[in-house]
Amino acid sequence: MTNFIVKKVAVLGAGVMGAQIAAHCVNAKVPVVLFDLPAKPEHASGGNKNGIVLKAIENLKKLSPAPLGNKEDASLIEVANYEDNLDVLAGCDLIIEAIAERMDWKHDLYKKVAPHIGPNAIFASNTSGLSINKLAEGFDDELKARFCGVHFFNPPRYMHLVELIPTTSTRPEILDQLETFLTSTLGKGVVRAKDTPNFIANRVGIFGMLATIHEAEKFGLSVDVVDDLTGAKLGRAKSGTFRTADVVGLDTMGHVIKTMQDTLQDDPFFGVYKTPEVLTKLIEKGALGQKSGAGFYKKVGKEIQRLDFATGDYVPGGAKAADIVGRILKEKDPVKKFKAMRESSNPQAQFLWAIYRDAFHYIAYHLDSIADNARDVDFAMRWGFGWSVGPFETWQAAGWTQIAQWVKEDIEAGKALSNAPLPAWVFEAPVAEKGVHTPEGSYSVSKNAYVPLSDLPVYKRQQFRAPVVGSTTLDPKTFGTTVFEDDSVRLWHSDDEVLVISLKTKMHVIGDGVIKGIKRGLEEASRSYKGLVIWNTDAAEGGAFSAGADLQSALPAFMTGGAKAMEPIVRELQDTFMAMKYSNIPVVAAVSGLALGGGCEMALHASKRVASIESYIGLVEVGVGLVPAGGGLKEAAVRAANEAKGNDILQFLKTGFTNAATAQVSKSALEAKAMGYLKEDDVIVFNPYELLHVAKVTARAMFDAGYRAQAARPVAVTGRYGWATIRGQLVNMRDGGFISAYDYHLGDTIAEIVTGGDIDQGSFVSEQWLLDMERKAFIALLNNPKTQERIMGMMQTGKPVRN
Repeated sequence: MTNFIVKKVAVLGAGVMGAQIAAHCVNAKVPVVLFDLPAKPEHASGGNKNGIVLKAIENLKKLSPAPLGNKEDASLIEVANYEDNLDVLAGCDLIIEAIAERMDWKHDLYKKVAPHIGPNAIFASNTSGLSINKLAEGFDDELKARFCGVHFFNPPRYMHLVELIPTTSTRPEILDQLETFLTSTLGKGVVRAKDTPNFIANRVGIFGMLATIHEAEKFGLSVDVVDDLTGAKLGRAKSGTFRTADVVGLDTMGHVIKTMQDTLQDDPFFGVYKTPEVLTKLIEKGALGQKSGAGFYKKVGKEIQRLDFATGDYVPGGAKAADIVGRILKEKDPVKKFKAMRESSNPQAQFLWAIYRDAFHYIAYHLDSIADNARDVDFAMRWGFGWSVGPFETWQAAGWTQIAQWVKEDIEAGKALSNAPLPAWVFEAPVAEKGVHTPEGSYSVSKNAYVPLSDLPVYKRQQFRAPVVGSTTLDPKTFGTTVFEDDSVRLWHSDDEVLVISLKTKMHVIGDGVIKGIKRGLEEASRSYKGLVIWNTDAAEGGAFSAGADLQSALPAFMTGGAKAMEPIVRELQDTFMAMKYSNIPVVAAVSGLALGGGCEMALHASKRVASIESYIGLVEVGVGLVPAGGGLKEAAVRAANEAKGNDILQFLKTGFTNAATAQVSKSALEAKAMGYLKEDDVIVFNPYELLHVAKVTARAMFDAGYRAQAARPVAVTGRYGWATIRGQLVNMRDGGFISAYDYHLGDTIAEIVTGGDIDQGSFVSEQWLLDMERKAFIALLNNPKTQERIMGMMQTGKPVRN
């Protein structure tokens, strides 16, 4: 085994992408230095030569979505300029160039930095489409062998895709080392692309946008209708086509199109690469999309207006897809859906068939030149453009041979965007019989064979790898040995001494079935396993850990027996979480996505938490007029007392109180640590596909180290002194009009619980005392009409009611 440990990264270029790549390195605890040009004396930084970089770092704190998991970590980015600090490069294991997309500018920079790059460092360009081989011209053979493309997608913290592009000279082990680092340390999905203009995702994605604009004009569809048709209804980004272009920036889109025009003259689809006239006019006017306030859309007051292609004016928007087309798209069977689309006389349905046909035509024609195999194209579009299903997967699911025949007919009838025929492999064995994705792997044109997934050792950390339609990637919903399963949970194992409980409820909400499932899991684990892991099968696809208590399922008990009927339900929830906390078998919560209310409390009571970087954790009960009653406030009091170590507990209690009283939710696992929802020794995982592996390893290690639950100790509280202090601050907020009278009541109730209530400062109480206070307050609030208003409002609209 040979470790490649990146001790330090240098990022060259503090523009939007460079700064955000540096930020994500800091998120992952990788030391990073960010370079840019030295600032001129007249720069706003007042003569500081690192002013450009300092301004970029300051800007990171303002960006949304936030590039940094914790804004405070911005200070960890080391600043440098090309004039004074090139010697720093010698200590960097990975150097990523991320300056503007100009070949001449990049070459000038490379001449400057090359002499300072260490003998074993990897040098990579984050170019979005320039030739990697041409960028490497002028390097000596040694550096050329350590150079490649590493294309992150914007925003780099959130977009899973990184394209890795070798030169003809790049050593294979360099790519393997970099793929391992990107996959596990930075949490990325790596696709290896060939050195062709715009690589895979931008090549296919920008062609798709151009084809969509072309077909929209042909069928006379407005931008808002197109976006409604090409967004969530197709399993793609909600922003659709034109809104996505506005977000990306129309000038950026224009640049990518220009690269295609300059480098793809021999492409049979070259005519499609012509910059659409509407786009040219917008760019000339400075209407560059979201960043300039106008593009295909423009916000006028509170109204979002759309561009009218015919007049060039902005007009009221909001038009939606036709009902009949909406019904076609809801068809679950892809074969029936595509048949209905193709046969419909509705122009919107014809438009949809046309953009699918154009995409299938394009990816089939270009597969051999842009990618090693069909799976890489599908992953690139899923991870880089937010598609839920890749284009080859869609084609195969809809019936490979029938779709191929229809595309062929359209090409021959002159309906397609190019008269280039589909390549022969589309109609020949083995693809004509099996499709492009099979249990053996995915089809590669150059090998005329099915290529399996990468066998790099890093992928052993992913028990369930990202699947493609047609492959037999393990299904986490059925894999392993099932110990128990019902509608709420599945208890299972894969012969590795760890029992896993996976929640099956919608958004993994916690009702009676989940509570009983956890109890059963604790019993089973204590008998026969080294640990219990709470992990959900959709964790890697953005699923919730748990959105909290299942209010809907508790409604019948409330309707028939009133608030009092809820008391035993809440008590059982509390008892179950306490059983988790004091279990002598380690319970590890594998947290990813939303962990709200009861979901947050479930995580808090685990022996340890292993959290995906994208974990959004918080106690949000005040939004429905309630207070946490599953031990969340009790844990805030316990943790404050433990952290105070004899000092004034109130100072340590403020964070926990404020979090609950204002329903604050962490924007990352790193922020959850700062908020106290995760402990310092809890583990943060960057690749969601590795979450289960790390959770299991953690549970086994705890057991093997002789894990015993902590002893239950009395909790020191601040009593009426702390309660009165917090209440005074709440009074000021209420009287100043910052919170409503009912918000004040809820805040005061939370303050009473976390301080222990009307008892002396320095008193000691049991955890059960605090749990009893939580439960009584929860039941009392349920009886309050204002709380009932908030609950009904949330259930009806999904939005909190402020009363």
